[in-house]
Amino acid sequence: MNDLANDTRVAGQSRLASGLLFALASAASFGLSGSLARGLLDQGWSAGAAVTARVLIAALVLSVPAVIALRGRWRLVRDNAGLLLAYGLIAVAGCQLSYFFAVSYMQVGVALLIEYTAPVAVLAWMWLRHGQRPTRRTVGGAALAAVGLVLVLDLVSGASLSLPGVLWALGAMVGAATYFILSADETNGLPPIVLAAGGLTAGGVGLLLAGLVGVLPMEASTSDVTFRGLSLPWWLPVVALGVVTAAIAYVTGIAASRRLGSRLASFVALTEVVAALLFAWLLLDELPGWVQGVGGLLIVGGVVLVKLGEPRVPVGDAEAATPAQVAAPEAPTGESSRHHREAADR
Repeated sequence: MNDLANDTRVAGQSRLASGLLFALASAASFGLSGSLARGLLDQGWSAGAAVTARVLIAALVLSVPAVIALRGRWRLVRDNAGLLLAYGLIAVAGCQLSYFFAVSYMQVGVALLIEYTAPVAVLAWMWLRHGQRPTRRTVGGAALAAVGLVLVLDLVSGASLSLPGVLWALGAMVGAATYFILSADETNGLPPIVLAAGGLTAGGVGLLLAGLVGVLPMEASTSDVTFRGLSLPWWLPVVALGVVTAAIAYVTGIAASRRLGSRLASFVALTEVVAALLFAWLLLDELPGWVQGVGGLLIVGGVVLVKLGEPRVPVGDAEAATPAQVAAPEAPTGESSRHHREAADR
């Protein structure tokens, strides 16, 4: 029995370590997207065209690996058609489009800081959907994050505020929360690369249809894109958007969420804020003001408190828990996952 417990603990630690590495890689990849998008938007690209190019390129890159990973199990795609559609339209197209619209109204770092109040939304969903009532520490962390959001918006100093930018950033927050929740679900049987490819394909088709009917403006330019005085051909940032900030980012993000769970994955993903601020400085020579920086620190600190206030699998229950539950206390969706979690809590 002790050997089994040790093996379970080692497997859980290995799963946690790999999950953290995947999460950091995903955050760094996602963090580059805002700066690349801003460069394209400044040269006449519409947010719709930039997002559509990003999503379709990523879907194309992942299509062959996804087919190989399926190994002929097309039933998985049919059975999860609704999930793939929701993932593509909300977590992929909706989130990215909202974020790109947001950065057209405000600084990259500020838009991203608003978007990454998503972990609080994940906690609210886990409470309402799975009955996981937050602790006092969790509520305190959410309040601290709310204060940080006020400072990020720079409301205290009376600075002018772009309401459309804020609304688009909040829309991106909803999409990001949906991404973490759906990505962490292992009960559907879809390999991570299949979920990413299917979602990106669904999102890309949805964006194309919206462009064809005229709902979503589609404007592109072949002019060189300038980043801090350096001119690059237009196709280079477009390809980087698709391959690095979408294909790689989504696959590693899904792998991380399935190892860490939606709550911990959304917490580690806050490192995207740091990556985005770094890329915005390197490529755009852009940094938030000190008030917004303090607000960002409060948001990060609040989400840390939110995470620390969440229940963990007791050490004594390690034998009954799976490696995923040892690494992260919850499996976000599915009735069977809820029963396993309740058993671990007991």
